[in-house]
Order: sequence, then structure tokens, then C-alpha cells
Amino acid sequence: MVKKTKALDGFVPRRPERRVGGMVGGQKKSQPIMADSAERRKESKPRTSNSVRPAGINRREIDESLSGIDDKGSERLQPRGRRHRIRRFFRKKWVKRALIALVVLLVGLGIFLGIRAIIAGSNVFQGNVFDVFQTVPLKQDENGRSNILIVGTSEDDPGHQGASLTDSMMIMSIDQTKKNAYLISIPRDLYVQYGRACNSGYEGKINEYYDCVREGTGVAADRKALAKEAAFVGDIFGLEMHYGVNVNYTVMRELVKAVGGITVTIESRHPDGVLDSNFDWKCGATYAERIKNCPPRGHYIDYPNGPVKLDAEHALYLAQARGDRAPTYGFEQSNFDREKNQQKIIKALREKAVSAGVLSDFSKVNAIIDAIGNNLRSTFEFKEFRTLVSIAQETKNEDIQSISLIDGETPVMTTDSVRGISVVLPTEGLFAYGQLRSYIDQRLSSNPIVREAAPIVVLNGSGEAGIAGKESDALEAAKYTVAYAGDAPQGDYDRYTLYKLGDGNKETAKKLQERYSVKITEGAPPVTVEQNVKFVLIIGPKPPQDTSGS
Repeated sequence: MVKKTKALDGFVPRRPERRVGGMVGGQKKSQPIMADSAERRKESKPRTSNSVRPAGINRREIDESLSGIDDKGSERLQPRGRRHRIRRFFRKKWVKRALIALVVLLVGLGIFLGIRAIIAGSNVFQGNVFDVFQTVPLKQDENGRSNILIVGTSEDDPGHQGASLTDSMMIMSIDQTKKNAYLISIPRDLYVQYGRACNSGYEGKINEYYDCVREGTGVAADRKALAKEAAFVGDIFGLEMHYGVNVNYTVMRELVKAVGGITVTIESRHPDGVLDSNFDWKCGATYAERIKNCPPRGHYIDYPNGPVKLDAEHALYLAQARGDRAPTYGFEQSNFDREKNQQKIIKALREKAVSAGVLSDFSKVNAIIDAIGNNLRSTFEFKEFRTLVSIAQETKNEDIQSISLIDGETPVMTTDSVRGISVVLPTEGLFAYGQLRSYIDQRLSSNPIVREAAPIVVLNGSGEAGIAGKESDALEAAKYTVAYAGDAPQGDYDRYTLYKLGDGNKETAKKLQERYSVKITEGAPPVTVEQNVKFVLIIGPKPPQDTSGS
């Protein structure tokens, strides 16, 4: 009787043509497994660690079988749809290669921009280029303000007469903590003493000084001239000047072009806005060409009051317009009107340049770097760059104010003629800058008493000679504005009596009440004073000494 061969550990081959321990294809064969159901159930035991793997089935086959089971199970667990398609999409080699190429391209662009920025920055900023990663505050005066002289020249404009003259001059005073700024336009025709021999002699218009002190060519020569010009202007205006910046026509043109144009608001005294025919040659040679190219009337600078959008060329020529050729209107104050428009353009350009759309556009950033690097010079340092960017981004347009030298109740500048030349000079007189300096100090001071500059009349009602004069000196030493000191009418006065005239001047009122330990007296003072006077202080007899303890 043939002995039946049992299955090992209950394992039964799935393929009937195979025999455990046997050979296929006519080779040595073993007996088939013939165990009945009961016997199979009896011998189907769990495998132990000492069990032997069935012969004829290798490890690779088992792994592949299990892998197939796992794959099918995982496919059943994963949701079919968009996520599944995306996963399969990114398994493709060409996608991976495209992503790698994109990363390389972005890195390359970053390196390219970095190199361009370094080259451009070395022309614009001083110091070590790697200091750009620092954040160093700007230099500042006792009021916490950083004062910058900005001058514009036209040496890059072929055929322009007087290309080296600074026909655009402006002081920008920045508070880097409070994020506000003041713009002060300097009249290019301001008549000054140079302190050295220049083309016009030892005195002449201020727009000649920069060319007079510029020695040699190149970036270093530009910076030295800027430093000298800044110090010269600071002496006239009574300001500590910290930096100088020189721009030319190309900077203005390319910056406006890079940001895609700007919008300014025309605010003319003329009901029709502004018109300057001095630049009509840009519209064409004939009347028909001018009408066609510059509708509706053939003038290049012709705008109504209100917001207008300007491209690079129109912004540049509006910045130059001063109504010096008929027909014209809206430029009755000539250079003064031009300076106001220049300030509007600078504010509009700053607002557009710091917008997210510009800073995230590679082509615009590239154009800005080119324009600044080739055509702008400054005495700023690399380590101050990040502070400048922060100020530009965080300062709002409504916090940038203009200080006019010709408007208001007491203008500090006027026009006149010197040696037959039309010039601008202080209202105090030629080379007299006292009133100008006081006015600028008042507007830029961090002291509210100085800013309000409320005129005070001090009257002596004590009967003791010299009291009003002494108190006036003490008030002026404390930065108060004393308009007059004299005697009070006969009367019975307290030690200090304070009157306030008109509205406003809250800080001065508060400080005076604290200084003299009194409250504002209701009603009118017992004297008639000038209309601009805001406070009247009457000093009475000294209070009687307390002798009760003696």
C-alpha cells in the first residue's frame, strides 16, 4: 500500500500540476496529496517558528503576493478623484524635471537681481554692501528729525541750457519714529552769498552753488558736492542737514514709467486748471499735428482741476512747467507753482512705488533698479537702507505735509530785483534769514509751545520796575513767543492773571497755567492788543509774606 504524503503545516499547493518535493516535466515525481477532509483538518495546525517553508515556493513569490494584497487594500482606502489624480500627476518624471527647472530659474533671477542691486547700490549708497542686512536708524537732530536735501539736475537732457544748475531743490524732513514728513521747496532764484568765487561772482542764485563746489567727475565727486550743498542750505534755513540726494531727468522719467504712471490732483487758482504752452513742440511741428497728437487744444501740459493720470513724459514736464510762455494760466506764481507740483509728483510716486503690485513685479523692480543705480547719488549708507524702506512703506500720504515760504499770514519769502535780475529773497531783506529760520524751527520743532508760537503780551501791574522785562526774558528762554512787554493799566491785580484770546493754542494755554499755577481768567483783558496776540499775562504785586509764625 502506498503511503500518503501529508501536506506540510496544512499548506496545499494551489497549482495541481505541482507536487511537493517533486519535479515537473517528466522528472521525479512524488505521490499526490490524498488526505481526506478530516485528516486535513486534523493536521492543519498553526505554524511555529520551527516550521519549514514549503518547497517550490520562494520568498519573492510570497512578497509579491502580499504586496498585491496591500496595494489593493490601500487603493480601496484612498478616495478616488482630484487628490488621487494629482498624486499620480506628480509621479511623472517630466513634472519633477519642470519643477526643478522652475526652482533653478527663480534662484537665477534672485542672483541676477542681487548682483544688479549691488552694482546699482554702490552708486547710490556708501559703505560696505553687506551692511544692507543691518537696520540702523537715520541720523537726526534734537527734534528727532532727519533732514535731507534733494536736488535735481538735467545733465542727462541733451541740449538743455544750464544742465548743471539745480533747478529743483527741496528739503525733506522725516520723523522716523512718528512716520511723518515735511517738504520745503527751496526757490531756485533765492539770492545768496556763496562764500567763494563762482560763475556769477561771490553772490548769485542758489541754483548755481552745486556746480560751483563740484570738483571732478564720478560718484565720489557727486557725493562731496552734495555734502557741501547740504551744509550750505542748512546754514541758510537754520537746520542740521544730514543727507543729500541728487536726481536727474532720467530718474524721474524711468521711475514713473516703472510704476505704470501716477495720479496727481491739480489744484489751480484758475477755474480751468493749468496750461503751459512751453512744451507744445512735443505735440508736433504744425498746428494740425499738435491738435491730433495733443487733443483737444494741442497743448502738451493742459489739465483741468482735479485728479489726472500722468505717464512718465507728462509727469516730467509738469514738474518743469512754470507758465513762462503764452498762452498760459494756472502758473501765476511761476516757480512757486512749479515747486508745488513737484511736491505732488513726489508724493504720488512714493505712494505708487511702495504698492504691492509694483514691488512684486519683476520687470518694474528691474526698471527701478536701473533708473536709480545709473542716475541717483546720495550720501546715505547701506546700513540705513532698510530704515529708508520702512519709512517709505509706513508713512502715509496724509502724513506728508508741505511748508510754504510764500503763503499764509506772514510769508517769509518774496520776489524782488537785484542788479536788474529777478530774484527771490527773505521778506526781512537781502541775506537776512532770522525770520526764515524761526519759521522753519517753529514748524519742525517737537516742542508744542514752539510749534504753536502763540504771541504773548506781558504787562507789569506790580508797581515794581523791570518786572515785565525780566519775565519776558524768562519766557523767551523757555521757547515762548513774546510779542510785547510793558506796563499794565492802574488796578488791583493778583500775582499772576492770565487771559486767552481766540481759539486754539491748547498746549501753550496748558503750559502757561502750569507755569503760573493759575487758571484762564474769563472775559477780555483790561487792555487793547494787536489782533494776532493770543495771551495776555499781567503780573501783580508779590503776595504778602506770612508772619504768623514769627
